[in-house]
Amino acid sequence: MTLSDKLEIVNVSDVGRRRPHNEDSTLSDIEQGLVILADGMGGYKAGEVASAIAVTASHDQISAGLKIIKAGQTDESTGLSAESSLVKEAIINANSNIYNSALADPQCQGMGTTIVVALFYDGIVTIAHVGDSRLYRKRAHDFEQITKDHSLIQELIDRGLYTSEEAHAKTPKNLVTRALGIDADVEVDVMEEPVLAGDIFLLCSDGLNDMVDDEEIHLTLSKYSANLVQAAEALVNLANAKGGKDNISVILIKALEGFSSSGGFMKQLINRFR
Repeated sequence: MTLSDKLEIVNVSDVGRRRPHNEDSTLSDIEQGLVILADGMGGYKAGEVASAIAVTASHDQISAGLKIIKAGQTDESTGLSAESSLVKEAIINANSNIYNSALADPQCQGMGTTIVVALFYDGIVTIAHVGDSRLYRKRAHDFEQITKDHSLIQELIDRGLYTSEEAHAKTPKNLVTRALGIDADVEVDVMEEPVLAGDIFLLCSDGLNDMVDDEEIHLTLSKYSANLVQAAEALVNLANAKGGKDNISVILIKALEGFSSSGGFMKQLINRFR
């Protein structure tokens, strides 16, 4: 089932004001309802190598897998849908590709990248991420961060050592506790969320949310909710106006209408409560 008439997607990436080149990589495949964003890190241009591998390898494996998996099935061992299991496995394999590439090329040693993936299908979005690139959802008047950062700041908050305000004031930003390519193995956070008509999802690198607070992001999405191109451009412009210290990548997805295939979403709901 193509989702080109069910979703609207806008994808914008900007180098920002301080960086010499863009180490973010993004991809949107509206036919398959798939979007991917990665924020690379490492030595000279190694970050953009890592993020490009992450995006390309994940997309290729997910795209190929969607053609052969049995949609609507659930993995008994994990409780995840076949689609979610596919996304998770693709990210794990992308991690191996980056890690092995770094071992093979001295210029790429130590390179890594965050990743956040959203796959829309059957009235659901699978969200998978590693690192501190984020996914937000705007639903009617509500706006919330769906992913949870894999960062030192978030870890200090979770342990109760600092309040959110204290952690952000006293702890360096951009220190991630998980990333692709750093170790041979990686832990991927995966969740499944229902999608309602009118929902707007935002994927972004920290070049946006480090410069623009959540309230301003929400206000901007509310102001331009009828025009995703203007919304994405406004968010990038806000980040640059506040200094543009990092690359800024934004992917916006709006659910135009429901897209459940017959029985798919209800079947998964029933399976969850068995």
